[in-house]
Amino acid sequence: MNIEEVDGIIVSETNYGETSKIINVITKDHGLIGIMAKGCKNIKSPLRSVTSKLTYGTFIIYYKEGKLSTLKEVTVKNTFKNLKKDISRISYAAYMLELSEGVIKQSKKTQIFDLLIESLIKIDEGYDPLVIMNILELKYLDFLGVMPILDGCAICGKQNGIVTLSSYRGGYVCDKCYTNEKMVSEKTIKLIRMFYYVDISKITKLDVSPKSKNEINMFLDDYYSRYTGLYLKSKSFIQSLQKLNKC
Repeated sequence: MNIEEVDGIIVSETNYGETSKIINVITKDHGLIGIMAKGCKNIKSPLRSVTSKLTYGTFIIYYKEGKLSTLKEVTVKNTFKNLKKDISRISYAAYMLELSEGVIKQSKKTQIFDLLIESLIKIDEGYDPLVIMNILELKYLDFLGVMPILDGCAICGKQNGIVTLSSYRGGYVCDKCYTNEKMVSEKTIKLIRMFYYVDISKITKLDVSPKSKNEINMFLDDYYSRYTGLYLKSKSFIQSLQKLNKC
């Protein structure tokens, strides 16, 4: 059993006995690992404030590959203090944590960790959480092996004359293959491809109309439902919030 320092973020936690927790941490080096945080629920424990969901930092652990590791200490890298002040942003962050945990169980790519952290930082900086969430969702489809076709028509491959976006058809639909799919705006067609290629860490401006945000979000909701097998409680809560905001 070796002592290791790993950068990670807590995505979920489970109480263990009266004073301890098992925390699930997405790490840069080892993917998703389970860590025992002994005595962390004690009032005087130095681990008490650093073993909750959304804690991002350097974890010093007794590492056991394929088994439960043990936490020694944590140095926090970002508290996401602005994000935590807003219930809506917290809700988006909670969903992104749950989604990332589901994705990394199917693909152990190190980019998952980087994308999650970059997305949370942008939400903490005040960028639109719905847009950031949709960008992350779209990029994650690559790791799940079900990426929609956004470089040409999903049916015939034609690269021009794209008229809409369809989850049922698997991506872009051209004017020759269009039947009765729901139409989306030309701006939405361009934006969703941009979402896939954008470097989240380098985003400095997000100018997305309410119509395009709604169309992209609806497409991704339906696409995830059709092709990923991921049904997350935190997403249902976000959908409820979105309905309330429209009222």
